[in-house]
Amino acid sequence: MKKVLMIVAPDNFRDEELFHTKEELERAGASITIASTKTTPARGMLGAAVTPDIKLDQVKVNDYDAVVFVGGSGSAVYFKDNRALSIASEAFSKGKKVCAICIAPVILANAGVLKGKRATVWPDKCIQIIESKGATYTGKPVEVDGNVITAPGPEAAREFGRAIAKALKG
Repeated sequence: MKKVLMIVAPDNFRDEELFHTKEELERAGASITIASTKTTPARGMLGAAVTPDIKLDQVKVNDYDAVVFVGGSGSAVYFKDNRALSIASEAFSKGKKVCAICIAPVILANAGVLKGKRATVWPDKCIQIIESKGATYTGKPVEVDGNVITAPGPEAAREFGRAIAKALKG
């Protein structure tokens, strides 16, 4: 069974990007662990709540086959968070699947993961940020470039989850 770490903001994660992606991964047989900065209930932008299993500082990258950064406006807390950036860069350097949706690809860009990669992101100032860090913005609903998988927002969450599941099988 493949193990997937999903990282959510403590507040204002995007509900569909967590739950729809998680449903697709679980349907494919993956085991999900949810992490955040604390283990008290995290709140979604649309009102959902989830209690993270572990805190970011407890994450052991070697325990997972994929790391998924969930978007929503709250995920900006991780743009310069040293622990989040180190999780992304370590997962990438160890050949794990490194995934992000909505504005969360900025985390991957800031961790150096998107340099030389095709990627997509929420279409606003995030495009310029990922391009400034060496990514080629494609605008696709889901972009897969090697072990990096990105998507632009909640409408792509199910396809994003299926793309991650497919990559984990390959």
